[in-house]
Order: sequence, then C-alpha cells, then structure tokens
Amino acid sequence: MRTDRASLAADLRALGLPAGDLVVHVSLRRLGPPRDGPQVLLDALREVAGPGATIVVPTHTAHNSTTSPVFREATRGLDGPRLAAYLDAMPGFTPSMASTGMGAFAEHVRLAPGTVRSGHPQTSFAAAGPRAEEFMAVHDLDCHLGERSPVGALYRAGAHELMIGCGWERCTGLHLAEGRVPRPRRKTYTCFVDRDGKRVTEHFLGIDHDDRDFAELGAAFDRTGGSRRGRIGRTEALLTPLRGAVDFAVRWLTENRRWREDDP
Repeated sequence: MRTDRASLAADLRALGLPAGDLVVHVSLRRLGPPRDGPQVLLDALREVAGPGATIVVPTHTAHNSTTSPVFREATRGLDGPRLAAYLDAMPGFTPSMASTGMGAFAEHVRLAPGTVRSGHPQTSFAAAGPRAEEFMAVHDLDCHLGERSPVGALYRAGAHELMIGCGWERCTGLHLAEGRVPRPRRKTYTCFVDRDGKRVTEHFLGIDHDDRDFAELGAAFDRTGGSRRGRIGRTEALLTPLRGAVDFAVRWLTENRRWREDDP
C-alpha cells in the first residue's frame, strides 16, 4: 500500500509538526513508497510546515574523504597498488556531487529546482524555501556541523528536526552540541575538493564527531518530554526542537561522555 499526500499530511499534523523551518531525515523504504515518489512527502511537509518554511536535508559526501568510516570500510584489506588506484579514483567535491547514503528523499530535494546547497566538501546540506540562501550561506571548512554551519543557523532560527524511519543517531543537531562541551575532542580530517577541474587535497582540524551514544542521549531527552514520537506512513517518526535537544545534549555530554584515552 502506497502513502499519499493527504495521509502523510494527516500523520504529520498528528505528530505535532509546527509551522516553520525544518531539518528532515527520511528512510523512504521504511516510510512506505509514497505515491508519485518523494515529491509527495515534500509536498506534505510544505503543506503542514507552511509556505514560510524552509526544508533542509543532509547531502553529505563521505566518499571523497580519506578520514571517513566509508573510506576505511571501502579500503579494508587493499594492498598498495589497489589502494593507490582507489585513491586516484576518489572525486573532488563539487556542488553537483551526489550525496552518500543520505537516501532518495535527500537527493530529490538536492536536485529540485531552486534548491540551495552549502559548500562543505563533507557535510553539506541542501535547502528549499524562503530562507534557503540564508541557511546555506556559511559553512566553513573546519566546522562540519557547528556554529558556522547550517546546523548553527537553524538552531538560531528555532528550527525543528524530524526523523522519519530513523532515530536519534541521525540527529545532526546533536553534533552541534559536541562542539559546545568543555574541551571538545578534535581530529584532523582530509578530503578532496574540485577547484577549476583540478582535484585539491584539503586538511583541516575539526570536532571529532561521534554518534555512538546518541541513542542513549536521545532516550534521556525523550524522558524529559521535550520530543514527540508518532507514526508517519508505515514507520515511526521523531520530532524535536533543535534548541531544546542541543541545549540538553550539551549538559548530557558534559556529564556522561567519557572517552577512553586509547579510543580512536
């Protein structure tokens, strides 16, 4: 059974989705295939969030980085020549580059007319709506998901984050909190960027983002009553205000995250 715009909009209203700007993560497979594809879900989101809402999706590109889990998995066991060949074939980031593992809905929004994409070579976002240019304008290289990124802009705007068919482990807002804790852990990242048709290597120091405890963190926030859960289509959905989740996460991470000295 396929979902349609009317049923999706009804589910979003029942969840309590307010009018306003929204970050969206979706597993269409779990949602159930919408009739006429992901545009139906986008239309339903716009109907409920209102004409003034800007819809934002992650369009990350981990396949152009040598410091990403995607690279480590893809190159595990490769010998010298095969590893060199893999490295040679890795692309440099361009705004037209497809995202990696973000799903069909995110790609649909990225390719939609009028969409604006941020310029980060690893953790870009795409936005459609009245404030798209504003939210995507600043995304500094050394700030994956921090204050000088679309996540920071959306936090300041009072946006909500919606996870459909996925949970707290996909909540990009929680990564903003990682940079706000005392003495955040940092690491050096490496990725490739296309500049005038030439692949350039970029090295930069940034927050060492880690989502391994986000499910535990999110469960603690759920217990405060700050988030909402319900069903959208065939799957569960989670809705949270970014400010509430991030502010709580700063306190929780400060008190509970204890990395071992030898932790990679």
